[in-house]
Amino acid sequence: MKFALFTHIPWPEGTDPRQVLQNTVEEVCRGEELGYHSAWLAEHHFSRYGIGSSSLVLMGHLAAVTSAIRLGTAVLVPPLQNPIRLAEDAATVDAISGGRLDVGLGRGTAGYEYTGFDVDRGESQGRFQESLKVMTGLWTTPDFSHEGEYYRVNRANLTPPPVQKPHPPIYLAATRTVETLEFVARAGHPLMVGVVLDTADALDLCHRYEKLSQDAGHNVPISRIPFFRYCYVAETEEEAREGARVGMEWTQDMIQWRRTFEMGSEVYQSIDAFRASRSELPPSYEYLYDRRAVIGTPEQCVEQIKALQREGVEYFGCNFSFGNQEHSKLMRCIELFAKEVMPHFT
Repeated sequence: MKFALFTHIPWPEGTDPRQVLQNTVEEVCRGEELGYHSAWLAEHHFSRYGIGSSSLVLMGHLAAVTSAIRLGTAVLVPPLQNPIRLAEDAATVDAISGGRLDVGLGRGTAGYEYTGFDVDRGESQGRFQESLKVMTGLWTTPDFSHEGEYYRVNRANLTPPPVQKPHPPIYLAATRTVETLEFVARAGHPLMVGVVLDTADALDLCHRYEKLSQDAGHNVPISRIPFFRYCYVAETEEEAREGARVGMEWTQDMIQWRRTFEMGSEVYQSIDAFRASRSELPPSYEYLYDRRAVIGTPEQCVEQIKALQREGVEYFGCNFSFGNQEHSKLMRCIELFAKEVMPHFT
């Protein structure tokens, strides 16, 4: 089984964004030392929920300070970007890293991100699908040209070319939109599954994708799908349960708060004021603990991941970095998981 790190690079109130980024670099470097297969960074804009707005810039730095761990985007949001620029930046990171880049792409979720970029969210599906065609064409075709509904390319030659041939591995995100899932299966690239679905729903998504992939003639198995869950591991069950609580509750509050914005965002507003004024509550911590996370002692985490393995999951991504957690405790989770959980799956 492959094990990965994942972070949306949260920026809680009262913390220094420079320190948040520095901590992220430290987490990835330690993950490489401990034998994690890959590290994935999310792209978000205009929000404390995640400050990976220029995730490929950060990955360029990570490529320079690591040598073996693969670096993945989970996910880049092509509808908000020029696909030519995105293909160039990704190819540059692939070159700097010596061919260690995995490119995860998705449509994103926050309406205010589209508003901030002045992009019609109603066009997101078309732009997403067309961007993939442009990016793969640029990575593989000399004098590439394209005339589509949203983008035009006139005999472009991408420099530098990507190191990996024909291009970096591509993973495509889907959650609840059937049209997106069907496109992912037709495209022939592995699905990737984020932390926002309950585990039962996420597994159902994987099985539906696997069937659609077979129908499309690609036969991509569940074992190739990066499957991400919130994770926290500690020496005792009580320590693990309570250690994850603050970060999980902050994260769910942020997810709910972000949905209230069609323009602007929460960055310079008070989360306490939002909590006092909201009309509905997010899923409880107990709900998330039971349905959307792998939290517990090393033995309990092994048992939960083995259950996923029996469903076909062979690429498990750990989201240790969620919400307002102490960096030292987060680093302890990364280390304990590597030393006490991962060896059970070699």
